[in-house]
Amino acid sequence: MGFVIIPDTACDLEKNLRDRFGIEDYLRGTIYFPDGHSEPISLDWEKMTPDEYYSSMKGHNVLYKTASVPMGEAREVFERHLEKGEDILSISLSSGLSTSFNESELVAKELREKYPDRKIYCVDSLRYSTSLALLVIKACEKKQSGATIEETYEYIESIKRNIHQMGFMDDLYFLAKVGRVSNFKAFFGTLVGVAPLADFNKNGVSEVIGKAKGRKAANKATIEYMKHFIENPEDQIIFVAHSLRKEFADMLADDIKETFHPKEIIMNNVGMACGANIGPGLCCAYFMGKQVSETLEEEKKVINDILEGMKK
Repeated sequence: MGFVIIPDTACDLEKNLRDRFGIEDYLRGTIYFPDGHSEPISLDWEKMTPDEYYSSMKGHNVLYKTASVPMGEAREVFERHLEKGEDILSISLSSGLSTSFNESELVAKELREKYPDRKIYCVDSLRYSTSLALLVIKACEKKQSGATIEETYEYIESIKRNIHQMGFMDDLYFLAKVGRVSNFKAFFGTLVGVAPLADFNKNGVSEVIGKAKGRKAANKATIEYMKHFIENPEDQIIFVAHSLRKEFADMLADDIKETFHPKEIIMNNVGMACGANIGPGLCCAYFMGKQVSETLEEEKKVINDILEGMKK
């Protein structure tokens, strides 16, 4: 029967992309709404649009909270496929941000004993949101090439640290609201138009490595940064994701197309799962490139050289 690739709701892959790449199922975390009720997270925006979701957070006291995939959910979804004779490759949100990977591993250990003839592999993606989407798609492409589950697992483990993020997050008031920056920094950073720029560290967490002044400058710095780290762009699917920053995401996508001529650019909304913590104001590109350095020393030097050069 082959194997299935099962991501979780942090992957931000809506139905059209899941259908296109053959993703039959996913694990649902939980979202808690401001009115106190909770629901399993959907990838498909059935109850509100992305603009409604992110607009509700902007300038208000509205906050959403999320919880990792319940073990019962993982057990139910995994067993559904094991009973059909299918093996499982599970790809989870970064363990630096959630316990979903650890919980999937615990369920997998239990079910390997119950289904000794089946294979279950669990991947800690060390990525989130649209970077996780890119990793899942790479897994699907590998599977579609005829690779076995073992070959696909080994391939994904070997490339996950090659996925980069670059772009800005400019709603500093939201970051202050959730405690990621101080109110003082948010106030003065907004006054001068600070747009933090980030890539992934070795722990699978998005880390600020530079600060541009203004969104257009941030987009320009993103292109220059990509020039240093991207590999074989003409063969790549590059994602551009945003949360309530479509105008700048469109501009960034146009610049990427003109500069790198990738195989495809996919525009994506940041989903509800990661969006509860990201909030409005993100515009980023996600691409394959050189492996992220151990301490981000190289990445920090490159982006700060770029920003310094833009001042001249």
